[in-house]
Amino acid sequence: MARPTPEPARPVPRLYVLVPPLEAEGEIAAHAEALRAAGTEADIAAVLVRPGKATEGRAAEALQPLVAACHAIGAACLVDGNATLATAIGADGAHLDGVVALKGAIAVLRPHGIAGAGGLRTKHDAMSAAETGADYVMFGEPDAAGRRPPFDATLERTEWWAQLFEPPCVAYARTLEEVDALIEAGADFVAVDGLVLDAPSEGVRALAQRLAAGGAA
Repeated sequence: MARPTPEPARPVPRLYVLVPPLEAEGEIAAHAEALRAAGTEADIAAVLVRPGKATEGRAAEALQPLVAACHAIGAACLVDGNATLATAIGADGAHLDGVVALKGAIAVLRPHGIAGAGGLRTKHDAMSAAETGADYVMFGEPDAAGRRPPFDATLERTEWWAQLFEPPCVAYARTLEEVDALIEAGADFVAVDGLVLDAPSEGVRALAQRLAAGGAA
């Protein structure tokens, strides 16, 4: 009897770090330092920078430490919701909220910049984002106030996307248990915030171990 052909190992998901909206001056330096430390412990593919009160009126200057920290660890730096700012500060692209915003940013970011799509409230929105040219779709990310969709909905959307579509899927996790579930669901990237920024050494090491174990399963 012929031996059954084993299924190929699932690629190890990579980390996508969400920096919270920058509300105080000291947060910029603190997050930049945390990213540099985290990058020594794990493979961070991308970082989403979200301007806030701390960058009002001087975002191009204020965000430079974060752009530099991303590039120092080999991560793509993306700016939330502002393709023009992303190109001005030497970031690698932008993350857009919804299909309309994505369509408006594509011309600014192409041919070299990354255009990611989040805020996708329906499956139709996700498919439309991919058809528009999104480099990835993101599910479950929190808004500026920290609110997010129910995790069960994020998990279901991730499983659906991974089974049917080619563009990469990024899915947000708030706990290590949610990370495990998203790995099993087939996420290409796992988006986290506090799991990295609150513990850039021990926490990131634990995350890297989960990702590696899940990818080899």
